[in-house]
Amino acid sequence: MSLKRQFGRLFIARPHLINWALALAILALPVVVWLDLMAITDQSLRRQGKTLDAVLDTVRGYYSRNVVARLDAEAPTLATHDYHDRNGAIPIPATMSIELGEEIADRGLNVSYRFASDYPFAGRQAVTLTPAEQRALEQYRTGATDPMLFFRNEQAGLFSHNLTMVTPVVMEETCVSCHNSHPDSTKTDWQVGDIRGIQSYNIGQQVATSLLSFSHLLLYMLIVGGLGILFALHQLRLAQRFRKISEELTSNNEFLAGISMKISRYLSPQVYRSIFSGEKDASISTERKKLTVFFSDIKDFTQTAETLQPEELTALLNEYFTEMSTIAARHGATIDKFIGDAIVAFFGDPETLGTAEDARACVRMALEMQERLAELEQEWRARGIDRPFRARIGINTGYCNVGNFGSEARMDYTIIGAEANLAARLEAAAEPGGIVMSHETYAHVRDFVAAEPMPPMQFKGITRDVHPYAIAPGRAGNLPPTETSTDGKSLTVHLDRLDEATRSQLQALLDKPARG
Repeated sequence: MSLKRQFGRLFIARPHLINWALALAILALPVVVWLDLMAITDQSLRRQGKTLDAVLDTVRGYYSRNVVARLDAEAPTLATHDYHDRNGAIPIPATMSIELGEEIADRGLNVSYRFASDYPFAGRQAVTLTPAEQRALEQYRTGATDPMLFFRNEQAGLFSHNLTMVTPVVMEETCVSCHNSHPDSTKTDWQVGDIRGIQSYNIGQQVATSLLSFSHLLLYMLIVGGLGILFALHQLRLAQRFRKISEELTSNNEFLAGISMKISRYLSPQVYRSIFSGEKDASISTERKKLTVFFSDIKDFTQTAETLQPEELTALLNEYFTEMSTIAARHGATIDKFIGDAIVAFFGDPETLGTAEDARACVRMALEMQERLAELEQEWRARGIDRPFRARIGINTGYCNVGNFGSEARMDYTIIGAEANLAARLEAAAEPGGIVMSHETYAHVRDFVAAEPMPPMQFKGITRDVHPYAIAPGRAGNLPPTETSTDGKSLTVHLDRLDEATRSQLQALLDKPARG
């Protein structure tokens, strides 16, 4: 197994290790920096010690050769710049500084020194000042008081760092008397405090040497960088995996959405919502509720079917069911099933507004269905259909068993009971285009429905006499424009049943702002 895969699995199994690793990296950083600072200080002190030792060796050797060795008991001691040509003579300070600078430069140290002046003694080789030395000399002679000036050396580059430090050579009283009286002096009007020249110190250091001083920090960066790369690869791998999972989820969601849309066509919207929202389980269970049951079928459907081709009949029947289902959905009905040309629906489960409001909604739906069928009859006759559909409707309110019936492998959400069968019996007693309802239903809607009582009837499975009420064909459109609830607390106005003038007046009244 590759290191990247092992690394990824480790952090997936123990995600808290990421927090510990970050905390450890943060705590280790100041420790690493402190260790490198100590290392840099140690290396700097070592280099300074070696350089100082070499410089002192050079001074000691120069003093031994050019001062002590030249002393002669028989010859007078004389300090002069041309001491090499005289027995017993020793170098003056300026000469000593110049020659010491040359010897230090010959040692190959990272430090060089020289004494330079633009007024050298006659016979001495002229010194060319560097731009930095020339600039420093001008600054000192124009009043600069800083005892040391620092400049970036011209030899500095990408891989080396060089610094030039310049200090002034100030004329003292003994220096003035010597220079003003010496025959080789090129300037004889010196005064105490004049700047005769400069001392230039050039210090260099290779960048690579300094980089090696950060060994702890470099190691830290290598470790943290390596872990960061592994973590980035791990995150990239996770991102690719998440993207693949997201694509699969999107594909699955689209598939499930398509399946869900297809399933919704086989279920009533209320049942569909209750199942997919988790309100109801897909298990065999029933409960007893008071429902308002709707049953309708088409009068003389068999004779009408015989006059139409199968394709025409299928299209006409689908159009009929589509129109009726749209109206049912608008009023909140739960469509139980389509049985041939019949429609079974009910109000009161899985959603209910109360027994009275459920009954009123069912009757309003039936009235609208008959109105729509009257309109469709004209359209169908215009299309050449001699015997258009005419429906009979039966409505009953009573207790039924409602829920999932069937087996564990396949079940159906439906209603059973004598009260459900009664709706079918009432439908059979209705005239084409008419509506027949039980007394229980009529009691909830009599304030807005004009229905005529029918003779008492007896049906199989119903022990009591049934007192139905009928709305004759064509009477559905003569309904009142307003409905008052059974408790008298609400008023429903059907704008589509008002004339244009009354509708305009009502709209103007509703648009007026309420007075406080």
